[in-house]
Amino acid sequence: MSDSPLRPSSLINTVYGAFLRRVGGWISIADLIVLMAELDVDGPAVRSAISRLKKRGILEPERRGGASGYRLSPAVHPVFDEGDRRIFGSLEPADLADGWVMAVFSVPESERSHRYQLRTRLTWLGFGNITSGVWLAPGRLLDDARTTLDRLGLSAYVHLFASDYVAFSDLRTSVSSWWDFPAIQAQYAAFTDTYGPVAARLTQQFEIDSAEAFRHYVPMLTQWRRLPYLDPGLPKELLPEDWNAVAARQLFQQLHAVLAEPSLRHLQKVTGLQG
Repeated sequence: MSDSPLRPSSLINTVYGAFLRRVGGWISIADLIVLMAELDVDGPAVRSAISRLKKRGILEPERRGGASGYRLSPAVHPVFDEGDRRIFGSLEPADLADGWVMAVFSVPESERSHRYQLRTRLTWLGFGNITSGVWLAPGRLLDDARTTLDRLGLSAYVHLFASDYVAFSDLRTSVSSWWDFPAIQAQYAAFTDTYGPVAARLTQQFEIDSAEAFRHYVPMLTQWRRLPYLDPGLPKELLPEDWNAVAARQLFQQLHAVLAEPSLRHLQKVTGLQG
């Protein structure tokens, strides 16, 4: 299976997001256990992960045809839609001419838990930290930032500005201090090291078995989907010369093109679910 250790709940999220939304959003627990076994996740681990996802409001129990199962909560559909935009729609660097979105927040000391929540969420959205309470991201992330902060009840603490950089420092130098480039590049390198050999092997195969595709695709997408959040796709003019995201993105696109549809067919074969 799995070419890297990933949490069962993360793998299950990927199965729902990549496939089950396309075939009704529901799966029986028995079929899910069969599929997860192919990813080296045993039944007790599946049930434990499902319980956590249920508590977080991501999954809801539902019986169909006498079978117990879980469907994706309607409340999280917008979150998965946003994920699609980030994962599949932001594979090219932002255009420097499109400007920036700036988030400025102030949180009373009595509500400092919201301060931590804001920092965490802005980091996850791909914002870089300029100074205390001031965060920056490419302008194309404005809508996602507005939607996410509003959904989480944090909008009362934040001002969002559409902005341009005018002066006075060298922007490329400043950007390298606002984002943790080495940490981002390390994750891209880990992805390429893991899945580069997989891509090389698969290109030698005339036909890819759907079960094999599923075993590669789910962990691959699970590992990849964190990166478009940590890396906001900064304009190429501002990136280091040795920036390794381009090769990693090309590798992801190659594997997605080859593995996504056979993986869906495998899930449908195991579950009998159709779109």
